Amino acid sequence: MSRGNGLKIISGNAHPEFAQRISDQLNVPLAEVRIFKFSDTETGIALDESVRGSDVFIIQPTCQPANENIMNLLIMADAVKRASAHYVNAVIPYFGYGRQDRKAKPREPITAKLVANILTHGGIDRIITADLHAGQLQGFFDIPVDHLTAMNLFASYFKEFLADDLKEGKVVVVSPDVGGVARARKFAVKLGVDIAIVDKRRSHDVANVSEVMDIVGNIKGRTAILVDDIIDTAGTICHAADGLIERGCQRVFACATHAVLSGKAMECISKSGIEKLVFSDTIPLTPDKKTDKILQLSIAPEFAEAIRRVHDEHPISQMFE
Repeated sequence: MSRGNGLKIISGNAHPEFAQRISDQLNVPLAEVRIFKFSDTETGIALDESVRGSDVFIIQPTCQPANENIMNLLIMADAVKRASAHYVNAVIPYFGYGRQDRKAKPREPITAKLVANILTHGGIDRIITADLHAGQLQGFFDIPVDHLTAMNLFASYFKEFLADDLKEGKVVVVSPDVGGVARARKFAVKLGVDIAIVDKRRSHDVANVSEVMDIVGNIKGRTAILVDDIIDTAGTICHAADGLIERGCQRVFACATHAVLSGKAMECISKSGIEKLVFSDTIPLTPDKKTDKILQLSIAPEFAEAIRRVHDEHPISQMFE
């Protein structure tokens, strides 16, 4: 093939289960790689098989601990580049620092651009990721970026799980803030339902703190599906859910691609009126985050198909048609 002599999949240490799911989908074994720590905590990488002339895909979400996972990705990319790999592709299911994409206040960094520059200059030829916080982040990279989405996965789930409510026209898709309206509208089109918007205001100009001001749209007596890209401290999604219930919603569900779930997120979710919170598996869930309220669906088949198409030089756009 023109993209190298063969396909190699390398798993980082951030989410080996996700890499294994992709490996199983493609029927391509994971390459033999050892990731270890020196006594001074520096990271070491050892490739135990040849990648010369290969099309290499390194699977490593840059989730918590973000700095360490980004550094590990860069070291792996450098290792395979120096081992004469033909192409170095970074499969980053969750792109950390993606929310720091602009200067909201004076003298702030644009860290997403910084990380994009580091990855590009680190020898990576292509990025495959999912549901960036803002689609414009693709423009931060000077290399190709394939941008997948978990919305089709969630739409398929809710079409089956809420089939009766959908038939009765009781379902409404809700954006938890104004910034997510475009995402909510696309998701609503997939389900063939209306949308509503939560008018959220930040409190005291502090990150991760918000309050519900008003609901735009008809939600009374209906089943709401809150849709977002990332749930971090869960304050926004939980406040939105409680606001919907206070204003007459019968049931509230939620879905988001990336389960960051930091701080008091789990406590907030357990106390909220959300019946079920559906995530993809771009970020691994630790045992303390696996509760009856949380369901994780695998987006690995979509990533596997994207890898297959990139390797075979077939268009990825057909996956969205």
